[in-house]
Amino acid sequence: MQVEFKNEAFTNFSLPENKKAFEEALAKVESELGREYALIIGGERITTEKKSSSFNPSNKEQVVGVVSQADQALAEKAIQTAASTFETWKKVPAQSRSRYLYKAAAILRRRKHEFSAWLVKEAGKSWAEADADTAEAIDFMEYYGRQMDKLSQRHDLPRIPDEDNELYYVPLGVGIVIPPWNFPLAIMAGMTTAALVAGNTVVLKPASTTPVIAAKFMEILEDAGVPAGVVNFVPGSGSEIGDYLVEHNLTRFISFTGSRDVGLRINELAAKHRPGQKWMKRLVAEMGGKDSIVVDNDSDIELAAQSIVASAFGFSGQKCSACSRAIVHQDVYDQVLGRVVELTKQLTVGDIRTNDFYTGPVVDEKAYNKILEYIEIGKSEGKLVAGGEKGPESGYFIMPTVFADVDPQARIMQEEIFGPVVAFTKANDFDHALEIANNTEYGLTGAVISRNRENLERAREEFHAGNLYFNRKCTGALVGVHPFGGFNMSGTDSKAGGPDYLLLFTQAKMVSEKL
Repeated sequence: MQVEFKNEAFTNFSLPENKKAFEEALAKVESELGREYALIIGGERITTEKKSSSFNPSNKEQVVGVVSQADQALAEKAIQTAASTFETWKKVPAQSRSRYLYKAAAILRRRKHEFSAWLVKEAGKSWAEADADTAEAIDFMEYYGRQMDKLSQRHDLPRIPDEDNELYYVPLGVGIVIPPWNFPLAIMAGMTTAALVAGNTVVLKPASTTPVIAAKFMEILEDAGVPAGVVNFVPGSGSEIGDYLVEHNLTRFISFTGSRDVGLRINELAAKHRPGQKWMKRLVAEMGGKDSIVVDNDSDIELAAQSIVASAFGFSGQKCSACSRAIVHQDVYDQVLGRVVELTKQLTVGDIRTNDFYTGPVVDEKAYNKILEYIEIGKSEGKLVAGGEKGPESGYFIMPTVFADVDPQARIMQEEIFGPVVAFTKANDFDHALEIANNTEYGLTGAVISRNRENLERAREEFHAGNLYFNRKCTGALVGVHPFGGFNMSGTDSKAGGPDYLLLFTQAKMVSEKL
């Protein structure tokens, strides 16, 4: 009998033994900083002349790791290797494939603090955010293993006389996995292992700012015994190998999480048929959001304020689910805004190597400059009531920022900033609030804070978001509990961590036998 899926528990760092264990993990990781990491193709480690350094965003001068970069010749080698390995991997029984995930999850659970420490160093995550990222990676593997076990069972069809009919789900082929930097362990691991447990082989091109975490995850897959060539680790620039991998005629599907613009480009390239290509490529895409929390006039003011602050500023707002728009009923607008400003000014920002700060840096100089530009734009579009300035100069620190009285069509209300910035706008009534909530091209997450059941039911039907939450924050989706994916320019609504996700990496085959 299959063990029921259960979400991995978060670590309580207020307990001295947990704090000590995490500090020891940080010390271990710090002793390994600056090491070099090779490509892995078919189990072979390949070092290239061209390398890229990954830096600690809390300490801009500290090198986390040096990673070899693939060119098109090595990208070609990776795809050919994945294609040849697919011929054997697809024949491995589904329940055997799922056992690789259970083994990998067990290894990651034993190395949990170590991987969280890598997230602190390379992604700039606080202890709590890093711990949640690692827990989610464990969850994805445990969950997708169980989902594959279910999917591989016999799917009976209605019987007719003299025929035996059965539906199977078979793998697609070679997949290109392009994960994001903001959840460089959880989403990367989920995308990769979902593809492989479904019987596909993978070319993994990690995010350029967080490749070391992906390299360390390859250690786990190897330790779990995943055969060489099933996952091929190919870091490299998007301009040099990204388009090449997407366009290749042996690429069967692309699994992508990242920005709207890159997702649209991948969609365009993938849609074009190439000579020798036997299929229409499948794209599984999650492309970001511009997420709103709506606060009704009949609501818990403290809950609303706490939800906005947690959703807007956790991990410095660098989540596609982050709240960057607060849409507040005019009757409670001043109260909610005032409380959010109070809470925001209490937040601390700094090097999260210690657990003394609420949040840490943004990921790199490019993000830092972009967010600061948006803050300048916000000063002309609204009233700056909190933050708006740089943090410590040692890293890419930006203080949590709140703008008030912003027009619903303003740029900071429409464009994805991906940083610690939230804009407040005033709604005349609940109808007006829903109208504003739906006025962007995105549709990923949203939340409504209200005691009014009628309004909640209206929002259930009319608030167009893939993940909608009532009377809680709009971040923090749990695998299995909150299948995750969005509408419109937020992607293909792939519902990662949900019961239908593995279907995206398989195709249905019906076999009928005359009896």
